Amino acid sequence: MTGSAAYKQEFVDFMLESDVLRFGSFVTKSGRETPYFINTGLYRTGSQIQRLGGFYAAAILDRLGDGFDVLFGPAYKGIPLAVATASALADRGHDVAYCFNRKEAKDHGEGGTMVGHQLADGDRVLIVEDITTAGTAVREVVPVLRSQADIELAGLVVSVNRCERGLDERPALEALADEFAMPTFAIVDVHDIMALAGLDDRQLAAMRGYLDRYGV
Repeated sequence: MTGSAAYKQEFVDFMLESDVLRFGSFVTKSGRETPYFINTGLYRTGSQIQRLGGFYAAAILDRLGDGFDVLFGPAYKGIPLAVATASALADRGHDVAYCFNRKEAKDHGEGGTMVGHQLADGDRVLIVEDITTAGTAVREVVPVLRSQADIELAGLVVSVNRCERGLDERPALEALADEFAMPTFAIVDVHDIMALAGLDDRQLAAMRGYLDRYGV
């Protein structure tokens, strides 16, 4: 298990209770057969999104402290994450701005592609995502952020790091950290899940076998 923060155990339990984390036989978008699957689209109630925002806030404060000014949630899944996390941070005494992008620019009213905080030069922007597999969404939105102002990328936080090789044989979070010179981190990683989810010997063997094949 990486780290000793209590929120890691609570978050693994929360994913299991919410049926977001499942064990069995699945196929990922990349075509890999995997013994576990995480479907963040199954968070669907007010209490769940409230708790989820709290876990993101805990991880952010644990890793970054107050080293950021703005939360940015990429459309669409990142939007409720940024809002819930901003609310949870405010409850913890850290009132920061948030914003998100539209998939298509608005051509009436105030117009533009951004909603919420209007980015300004010097803003330290933390990107809030669900799970990053290849990093495509992040690579798409960074130019959008930089087109708004001379911002600084404060980092990227996701819910789970699968610790798998990407297209260039590195995990997506590591590749993004190098590419954009920013810290990247997750609430938990696959090793935390293996240590904290109460798996039986068969499940653990399947997880280890998967990581032996695809992990880093």
